[in-house]
Amino acid sequence: MTTGLLAQGGASQLGNPYLNIGIFLAFVVVTLFIVYRVSRSATTASDYYAAGSSFTGPQNGVAISGDYLSAASFLGIAGAIAVNGYDGFLYSIGFLVAWLTALLLVAELLRNVGRFTLGDVLAFRMKQRPVRAAAAVSTLVVSFFYLLAQMAGAGGLISLLLGIPNTPGTIFDGQSIVIALVGLVMIVYVLYGGMRGTTWVQIIKATLLVIGAAVMTVWVLGLYGFNLSALLGAANDGSPTNLLNAGNQYGKTITSRIDFLSLAVALVLGTAGLPHVLMRFYTVPTAKEARRSVNWAIWIIGIFYLFTLVIGYGAAAIVPANLLSSKNVNDAAPLLAFELGGTVLLGVVSAIAFATILAVVAGLTITSAASFAHDVYASVLKEGKPEPGSEVRVARRTALVVGFVAVIGGILANGQNVAFLVALAFAVAASANLPTLLYSLFWKKFNTTGALFSIYGGLVSCVVLIVFSPVVSGSSTSIFGEGTDFALFPLSNPGIVSIPLSFLLGVVGTYVGANKGTAAEQEEHERKAAEMEVRSMTGAGSSNTAVSH
Repeated sequence: MTTGLLAQGGASQLGNPYLNIGIFLAFVVVTLFIVYRVSRSATTASDYYAAGSSFTGPQNGVAISGDYLSAASFLGIAGAIAVNGYDGFLYSIGFLVAWLTALLLVAELLRNVGRFTLGDVLAFRMKQRPVRAAAAVSTLVVSFFYLLAQMAGAGGLISLLLGIPNTPGTIFDGQSIVIALVGLVMIVYVLYGGMRGTTWVQIIKATLLVIGAAVMTVWVLGLYGFNLSALLGAANDGSPTNLLNAGNQYGKTITSRIDFLSLAVALVLGTAGLPHVLMRFYTVPTAKEARRSVNWAIWIIGIFYLFTLVIGYGAAAIVPANLLSSKNVNDAAPLLAFELGGTVLLGVVSAIAFATILAVVAGLTITSAASFAHDVYASVLKEGKPEPGSEVRVARRTALVVGFVAVIGGILANGQNVAFLVALAFAVAASANLPTLLYSLFWKKFNTTGALFSIYGGLVSCVVLIVFSPVVSGSSTSIFGEGTDFALFPLSNPGIVSIPLSFLLGVVGTYVGANKGTAAEQEEHERKAAEMEVRSMTGAGSSNTAVSH
């Protein structure tokens, strides 16, 4: 996932820009051809949203890892380790442990109950229209902020690799054009590829990312005789801080310790509520394959994060000290690639980073489009009876709108501290989506009022606390800088407050709405709760069926 973005603006050119962009364009051409070949049959809603549930567990596991391992995960975690040592590696641990939550609590059950979106699960035994609308709002908010971070990350990466500076206060500059081009390619993936095409892009991208990280890892270890202790010692000797001790980034104050605990809670619980990850469980034919998907994803993601440990400490040991600091922390991996293999390896690594951005924004866009088209248009506006083919048309039009908004937002966010956008995405997912999802799956008394309290309560509390936190105002790294200060909440991540609050609001709302409705409606609710329990555990009556390519 995302821990930060490349330093924005003013970065000097690194390597050969023609080679960098050439390798990236080759990836785009190859993947566009693959998307065209595999996605010509994406005409029905099942094809477009879930690829006809035709992927195997291993295939989907690789695609999930592609969705999860964003460019900033590759760049940001390696940079955090290079600058802060052990504290940076804590991000890797948190992201990996988060998958145990997804495996144990939601993967198989979600696949059995739902069909395309999170709203399908929440509306199974609730009132359709209000719950689906709430699920769509939450999905769009999470996806939007995630999209902003990825799009703005493209601007920072191009600044380093092509020497195109970002001009503060200017909308139409070189980086803005790059962000727009990334958005355009992403829209093409989603419009023509649907979930099947997007999944194959994720598989290719994940394979390239793991191979690229493996090559750098072996290269770095080879320089130190494949002795990890020697590498750690060299990294520590070349750093002004002790990279082998904890507390370089967190632990200096009580507030920073609580802030880290809050971030850890949001990361570990937020993964199981990320809509673009949850949607991938519908692309496999059975619950068993969904479980296999998560098993494969855990192994791939775990191995990758071990690679980042070597890459991070390798950057601290090999990259000249004057080229890497906390101000350009996310340049660590490209700088290390340049030191190891010159312009060729840098070109390959940069192309992989660009490919990662494209793949992640494509996955987020199709999730947003599916949520609006399936939950809002088909289920709320058309009351579950859309005209044949109209749902897919609306999804494609929504993808255009989402892509346009993401480009505009990415341009406006470029040059700013956008790390809070990703933290907000995880915090919203953990605050609004996960409590409601768990209550729906495991608590028979949970009702529509409880779901609305939990979703909107978690969403609003999370956003409000972020707005009044130090990431928006009151410090040199804030969005508005030190000149503006309305930070009333001391923590940078609100998870430790908003997540328990969402769980509590779900309980309060359930008891507030317990006696609403007629006796017949309450009896129907109990019947649907029992049916949901059976279906979630056994898969009996599941809406998803496999469709061959």
